[in-house]
Amino acid sequence: MSVAPDLPIPDENVIFPPGDLESNEPPLESELHLRQIILLLQCLELLWQNRNDFYAAGNLTIYYSSRKRKYEDFRGPDFFVVLGTERKTRKSWVVWEEDGKYPNLIIELLSNSTSATDKGLKKQIYQDIFRTPEYFWFDPHNLEFAGFVLLNGKYQRIEANEQGWMFSEQVGLFLGVYEEKLRFFTREGELVPTPEEVAEKQKQRADILAAKLRELNIDPDLL
Repeated sequence: MSVAPDLPIPDENVIFPPGDLESNEPPLESELHLRQIILLLQCLELLWQNRNDFYAAGNLTIYYSSRKRKYEDFRGPDFFVVLGTERKTRKSWVVWEEDGKYPNLIIELLSNSTSATDKGLKKQIYQDIFRTPEYFWFDPHNLEFAGFVLLNGKYQRIEANEQGWMFSEQVGLFLGVYEEKLRFFTREGELVPTPEEVAEKQKQRADILAAKLRELNIDPDLL
């Protein structure tokens, strides 16, 4: 009979933090939500790799108190883009420290627990306080997708094209569902790739070139 190894005895001198510490960081609903946020960030940052006039983030707190107090008036959009600002790392977006700038585009990822708030209270805040020009929501589970543009102070639905994509004037790209994920597309309809997709395409091109060289009795490894 095998004997289970002795478990280490906790050090009595180790002090564990209390479990009720306040955190302003919004929790992620699921792995799908996390992967969707990373996907949007990777694609946009790769496409705009030579630009330094924007800030894009996911699951980050925005502080917007008129009295400049971080313990009141804050929200955590799942994904947002601010234009006309410095591209640098931030712990949070503090409106009064960023020349009063709010996001130009916000995307919320719906879930059973957040859907009502995303479609109600948050939409109202983004419309009336943030004055964010474009607001989209997407459900990673049932693929519900909707977009709104701010016209005369009120959000109006963005009409989808034949593919079901919606154009964002703010970032100059389409947003649409592709393989059950929300993706960016160029004005010409091309999918904005991830770094992995770019690498795979380059490998495919290299393999095709190598095959053609071998047909000509040229060893590509000797070049």
